[in-house]
Amino acid sequence: MSTSVSIPVRDISVAHSPDSDDAFMFYGLATNKVRVPGLKFNHTLMDIETLNRKAMDGVYDVTAISFHAYPYIQDRYALMPCGGSVGERYGPTVVAPRALGLEELKRTKVAVPGTLTTAYLALKLFAPKIETVVVPFDQIIPQVVAGKYEAGLIIHEGQLTYESSGLHRILDLGRWWADLTGLPLPLGGNAIRRELGAELIASVNKALRDSIQYALDHREEALAYAMQFARNLDHQMADRFVGMYVNARTLDYGDDGREAVAKLLGMGYRAGIIPHNPQVEFV
Repeated sequence: MSTSVSIPVRDISVAHSPDSDDAFMFYGLATNKVRVPGLKFNHTLMDIETLNRKAMDGVYDVTAISFHAYPYIQDRYALMPCGGSVGERYGPTVVAPRALGLEELKRTKVAVPGTLTTAYLALKLFAPKIETVVVPFDQIIPQVVAGKYEAGLIIHEGQLTYESSGLHRILDLGRWWADLTGLPLPLGGNAIRRELGAELIASVNKALRDSIQYALDHREEALAYAMQFARNLDHQMADRFVGMYVNARTLDYGDDGREAVAKLLGMGYRAGIIPHNPQVEFV
């Protein structure tokens, strides 16, 4: 009589935003195309500002975060070297119903998607005294169009769709940052709880990297899956958006990408926007 030995399964909680780029990179893990013996990944989807707040309480083993939020959680989490969204001369964009000069923009109240987003940090570095008001990211374009706010700072797919709403681009913060520093703009990344320990962290990190590689290698099927999360984008636009934020840099930031993370957070700290001295550590 044979007895089978069952391997104990460790649940790993993974949280990310319900966007086509995140869905694309987590496709392999979410659909079990990528498996790790002994590990079971449980996915939770919520908006990035909520994820930033929950990371402060250490709710999830792996969580997507805005880089701006990292100094607030650095004691509990380390950054993963893969899974990041980085803008190469593009990024969060300020839009308005009419053309505004940059000096006029600095005197304009701007709807922003949350004060822990990297978009907000970059905007405050551009214009430290600018007045802002927090609006859910998917409501910014509708409310600016409705005239509730004079301008809005848009992230995610809104970066590709604002023109169809009749809005003007006033400032692309990714381009502004590149002109200022010569570096790409690191927007969001994945953080992992330190208390998981080195061995488990290494296994989870490899699983995420394998998931990203699987999606890049099986682009059409991964894109078809991601389309269910692509708000107001047709297939061509979703493909373009995913290409902007899931690419070689998502597998590894590269030296200049890592330098950019440290520089962005260091500037935020020295400007008094971030109260904690950033200790940027990649596992």
